[in-house]
Amino acid sequence: MTSRLLLAIDQGTSSSRTVVYDDAINVVASAQREFTQIYPQPGWVEHDPEEIWSSVEVVTQEAMQQAGARAADIAGIGITNQRETTLIWERQSGRCIYNAIVWQDRRTAAHCDALKQQGAECKVIERTGLRLDAYFSATKIAWILDNVDGARELAATGKLAFGTIDCFLLWRLSGGRVHATDATNASRTMLFNIHTQAWDEELLELFNIPAALLPEVMDCAADFGTTDDKVLGGAVPVCGIAGDQQAALIGQAGFEYGMTKSTYGTGCFAIANTGDKALESHNQLLTTIASRLNGDVDYGLEGSVFVAGSAMQWLRDELCIIDSAPQSGDIATRTGIVDDVYVVPAFAGLGAPYWDPHARGAIVGLTRGSGRDQIITATLQAVAFQTRDLVDAMADDGIAPSVIRVDGGMVANQWFLQFLADILDITVERPMNVESTVLGAAYLAAYQCGIIRTTDEIAKLWRLDTVFEPSMSADQREMLLSGWAEAVGRVRSTVAGSP
Repeated sequence: MTSRLLLAIDQGTSSSRTVVYDDAINVVASAQREFTQIYPQPGWVEHDPEEIWSSVEVVTQEAMQQAGARAADIAGIGITNQRETTLIWERQSGRCIYNAIVWQDRRTAAHCDALKQQGAECKVIERTGLRLDAYFSATKIAWILDNVDGARELAATGKLAFGTIDCFLLWRLSGGRVHATDATNASRTMLFNIHTQAWDEELLELFNIPAALLPEVMDCAADFGTTDDKVLGGAVPVCGIAGDQQAALIGQAGFEYGMTKSTYGTGCFAIANTGDKALESHNQLLTTIASRLNGDVDYGLEGSVFVAGSAMQWLRDELCIIDSAPQSGDIATRTGIVDDVYVVPAFAGLGAPYWDPHARGAIVGLTRGSGRDQIITATLQAVAFQTRDLVDAMADDGIAPSVIRVDGGMVANQWFLQFLADILDITVERPMNVESTVLGAAYLAAYQCGIIRTTDEIAKLWRLDTVFEPSMSADQREMLLSGWAEAVGRVRSTVAGSP
């Protein structure tokens, strides 16, 4: 065993996973564990920070045991994470003062609406590239400070620390020595100026957040310190961090202008690389940091759909009409395209390009003859329809991909990917390794360690598995899209100026 193994931690919305790679970026071992989703009230979503940390510890130990690896064998660690999810902890004890408020959580929608009415959204968009929305971290931070006894006083005296999940994991891995994040995660807080690459004082004032809470912002590949001996049995360098969607773009070798990927995990997130230009969207897409390497920033144009794979979990866990997510593909194959029932899975509002936090889900078009199989197939179709909304918005903003690379758990579903290609009317490429998010974290660690020297080397490692070409007639596509638009219109809210 050499010290050229890489360890990549992928802390996602529904599970934590660790993968060990060799220096040729081949998988040596992996372990994964789901954790509890907490729903205190309608529209609220939380995670237990200690359960997240425990799950990461367990899967990391399991993966290292499978690989027969010790701390001395690991050249570097990469971390990728669910973005925007917000934690605040005591610097002295490391104890979080409240559960993690998850990116899906809508409790601060009214706060965002009030700030919009004050005319604050233009400033937020101009500086952060983000919509003024409960999705992002800023109003979640403010909510914790305002609702936990004594939190504001402790924050003002520098006794508390804020972090997204990556930052929290780095704090715990380093034994509390390092309070840092990377530029991609910082860009999702609604507090970071993506043009100046610094925390924005006026935004901190707008959201009433003390600067003393905030971590240092570093490149995606950087020296993030080393792990505490007690965590992995030795000091291991932490070499890379990126938010999950940016990590997936890196894992898909999306370093060239216009390259686009769409990830199907809990949600669906499409990002197009826009190079060194922070492209302003006229369609309510997000301008974000795609990566920052050696101080050089690549920007991205991103569309976010809040519910994708979690819709399959809903069918399985709440409706109890499938036993497992893969079963949906077999059912859709048997059922065929459904053109009279539409599922709009707006369980946490609608993301891009609508940004309607008050919308709620619906099944539209049910008749006495509608059944289980139609609802399952329509739910799969909804994910493709939502992706089409994003791609249309990107095209109108000047980025019209002719190919989209896909990854995430849902892309094992052949039927879904063919329907996706048909609805998008563009080529869909699935790589050999569909776990692009954790792979991107491994690439960042390898880049910082010197195992990979250039991003061109990452591009050469990308391997194609299957191409899905559109075959649907234009008439059928337009008919389906028209029905989808009508269904979305029925769930749109009239609150806060939504049409």
